[in-house]
Amino acid sequence: MEEILIYGTVFLLCAVIVIIYLRKLKQASEVVEAKVEQAKQDGLYEPVSLHPVIDLNTCIGSAACVAACPEQDILGLIRGKASLVNASHCVGHGACFHSCPVEAISLVIGTEKRGVDLPHVNPDFESNVPGIYIAGELGGMGLIKNSVEQGQGAVESMIRSGIPKDPSTLDLVIVGAGPAGISATLTATKHKLNVLTLEQDSLGGTVFTFPRSKIVMTAPMDLPLHGKVKLFDTSKSELLDLWNEVLSKNKIQIREHAKVEEIRMTKKGFEVEIKSGEIFLTKRVLLAIGRRGSPRKLGVPGEDSEKVAYRLLEPELIREKNIMVIGGGDSAIEAALSLMEENKVTLSYRKDAFSRIKPKNREKILAAIEEQKLDCAFLTNPVKIAHGEVVLMNESDQREYAVPNDQVFIFAGGELPTQFLQKTGVEITKRFGYTVKKHN
Repeated sequence: MEEILIYGTVFLLCAVIVIIYLRKLKQASEVVEAKVEQAKQDGLYEPVSLHPVIDLNTCIGSAACVAACPEQDILGLIRGKASLVNASHCVGHGACFHSCPVEAISLVIGTEKRGVDLPHVNPDFESNVPGIYIAGELGGMGLIKNSVEQGQGAVESMIRSGIPKDPSTLDLVIVGAGPAGISATLTATKHKLNVLTLEQDSLGGTVFTFPRSKIVMTAPMDLPLHGKVKLFDTSKSELLDLWNEVLSKNKIQIREHAKVEEIRMTKKGFEVEIKSGEIFLTKRVLLAIGRRGSPRKLGVPGEDSEKVAYRLLEPELIREKNIMVIGGGDSAIEAALSLMEENKVTLSYRKDAFSRIKPKNREKILAAIEEQKLDCAFLTNPVKIAHGEVVLMNESDQREYAVPNDQVFIFAGGELPTQFLQKTGVEITKRFGYTVKKHN
């Protein structure tokens, strides 16, 4: 009788624990479901870049992906299965992909409704043009850690496939000195290739155009000829310093301000011509350029004036100015936030609310607006940029009004270098739900 009582008590305790656990699981699921519904109402449920797709038949609900994601509320658990929540906030870290214990996650770009223009690239990073390889943002993997891995992988693929020996030509010309290009340069140097890296702007590529204090790395990575980079919350300046240090230590020179105008196929490989007219002969080419070949213009009078810029390099040097920042993406938000303490900043955005920005940026910009640290002109478009002012049009009533201005920063995105790629022979296709990375 005593044993029955003991077993009964244990069974009862176990049942209570299970009931409590299931109730908490149900409550947690309801919270996530509510967040999903809110995300749909706010227009944040549709992915805009590289994002995870979960195989629900494989997912075991470990929540490892939720814990691994450096952003907020991108993933959650609904009835014991992983689910996307604020999908448009996903920036493609890929941490969820690597953390899943049962390999239930693939990384995908584009959706069934929204296509993304991507060049043709095979699993070895080679394009449809034999000998021309693509890595980094242009191929859909824009995050620094992912781009570094791709730059290294592309060069190693070239070496495995074999590079013809001919001392009269370069082994490899790398176009672009961003994360993928630098990684590829270091890998090529490690394997003693005769390599030249050309960058149309400055070392760092797109990273160089970020504000000095912008956090650009949130996860460790392996850098060829250096090893493990264990820096977290790493700023732009810290990352550029690291790259310069590694390049200098290995006596590597990057040819800056050398914009590639044309790539032509020859019997020996390729001719790479830069803007100055100089031509380089090479057996292989790696395109490590960004997706935004040139900034998108507004097409308004005065846009070509000297006070208009499309990137912000050193906001700390700009003081006591009337600044107009145009755009509603992360770049525009970060620029406005970095300028507002020392300047009078007006942020012009054509929509009525911010919809596709990182959670931290959303929190900061909304707080700044509430504290009146800057002016935010929603539903406005610039119609004229004059010497001492910018004329905005309010889309709700079509009224034009002038805002005093000394300097304008435009962040309207960029245009895929389609013409350059097509001239080179690289095919571009609009992909819908294209899997960029999946487990083998």
